Parts: sequence; structure tokens; C-alpha cells
Amino acid sequence: MKVNQAEFIISAVGPSQYPDDALPEIALAGRSNVGKSSLINRMINRKNLARTSSQPGKTQTLNYYKINQDLYFVDLPGYGYARVSKTQREQWGKFIENYLLNREPLKLVMQLIDLRHPPTKDDQAMYEWLRHHGVPVIVVTTKADKIPKSKWQKHAKVVRETLGMDKGEQPLLFSSELGLGKDELWDLIEKRIGFVAEDMMAGEQTASQESLEVHAVQPDNE
Repeated sequence: MKVNQAEFIISAVGPSQYPDDALPEIALAGRSNVGKSSLINRMINRKNLARTSSQPGKTQTLNYYKINQDLYFVDLPGYGYARVSKTQREQWGKFIENYLLNREPLKLVMQLIDLRHPPTKDDQAMYEWLRHHGVPVIVVTTKADKIPKSKWQKHAKVVRETLGMDKGEQPLLFSSELGLGKDELWDLIEKRIGFVAEDMMAGEQTASQESLEVHAVQPDNE
């Protein structure tokens, strides 16, 4: 997808604030500081649209980012941050659960996991919960640039086996610094939302029109 326009829309704290234009939504879930904002910025070729922070647990709302006029990235609050109070974690849990189960425009959840470390119990619980409830999910392993390339597959195998991913499924390797995995991730997103580029549609329409014109001038041999 060629990103021509990207903008922050709203930090929503409830369904009444969610956009009502029915555009497909792609949610990003993961532990605090796993790199959700950095992934968004890399995917849309912007440096600071999604604000990154070294302070885990900063995102406490659903942050909506509109991409062209085609879809939203929805940054969910990071899970597993111990310094957040138990009451607040429970509130976030209900808030996120309601969104993931009941939000009709939601087409896919990208669960981000730090490639450097085995998935935590929180990562495992989130993945199992999404699969149990039939929420479409892909696993994206971030910060691949932080470890040697020769170890990527070894670490990816640990992620796959720890989560209990289905045979044949592989986590997608991603690096916001290198741009690794960006094109592959866009391909997966486009397929999920049924995206067809305008230039492709224009090409198909032109080819169809040319076919009709050629057919129209064929001589009648009967």
C-alpha cells in the first residue's frame, strides 16, 4: 500500500468515541514498550506521528490512526506492565476485551512480541485468548535489528513453539530500524481487508474498456 496520507484521529476511551465511518481497523496488541508506535511510524513512513516513549504503560487509550481513506491502525494499551495498579489493569482488560470481541470493523490483530526474548505468560495468554475467541491474529516479532541475523530463525522458533502456533505458521520478523518485514506486513493487511489499489483498478477498467472497443469493431463474418 502506498501511504499518501496518515493522521492521528482520536484517543478513544469508549465506544461512543470510536470512528463511525466503518473503515477496516487493524489493532496492535503487545506488552508495554514492545514497539507498537515505532511499527506504525515505519509502516506509514513517518517519524513521529505515533509518539514513542521510553516510559512503559503510557498508552492508556485506543489511539486511532487513519491511513489514506482505507483503514485505521488502532494502538491498544500495552499489557503486562506491573507498575500499573491492579484496578487499572482490570479496567483496561475489560475495555480492550469489549473492543476485541464486539468491534465490527476490526479485521485483524497484530500481536507484537520482542524477538529477543521468549514470549511471556502475558503474551501467551493474549495469543490463546484471541485464538479461543476466533479473533484473526498474526504474530509480529519486533526489534530484529537488536540481535544478529544468524539468530533470527532460532529466536522465531522459540516464539512459535512457546505460543503453540499451528504447524506451518511463522511469526513475521520485523524491524522498525531496518524496515524489515514492512512490505510483507502490508501484503497481509491488504489481503485481510480486501484492498485493491486505485491504479490497479484503473488498469483493469482500461483493459476492460479496450476489450469492449475491440469486440465492437470486429467484422461480421456470417
